[in-house]
Amino acid sequence: MHIFEKNIKDLDLLIPDLAMPIANYVPYKIFDKILYVSGQAPSKEGSLIYKGKVGEDITEKDGIKAAELCCVNIIAALKSAINGDWEQLDGFIKLGGFVNCNASFTNHPQIINGASDLLVKIFGEQGKHTRFAVGSDSLPLNISVEIDAIIKIR
Repeated sequence: MHIFEKNIKDLDLLIPDLAMPIANYVPYKIFDKILYVSGQAPSKEGSLIYKGKVGEDITEKDGIKAAELCCVNIIAALKSAINGDWEQLDGFIKLGGFVNCNASFTNHPQIINGASDLLVKIFGEQGKHTRFAVGSDSLPLNISVEIDAIIKIR
């Protein structure tokens, strides 16, 4: 078993099959060994799990869980793109994190840490990345968090 699969299992995570987009775009695109993953929602088995504004409709703790779930869906896209061959992963380059919140909310980095921390727990040094974390007064379908990724593959 590959160390990444072991880490996923040890964290009691299930990486789902890649979900199909809900609009006119592709879930990921590879260009010059760079994998661009479209924004992922906190969805599981076809259902949106965390909806509403972080700090208002859902707690910050649930916002962090939403970011983790977005990350699981990013990993699903990665796994699909590399056909399950973890040796093809070079490393994560950047995450872009959006938090659905009101104007007074300022804890965006802590929310997106849910995804960042999970990547490092699973992929170690290869999971470390640059990123941004910003607030938005709305996100598609009223999701609480959306995260995209840029990943280098071999």
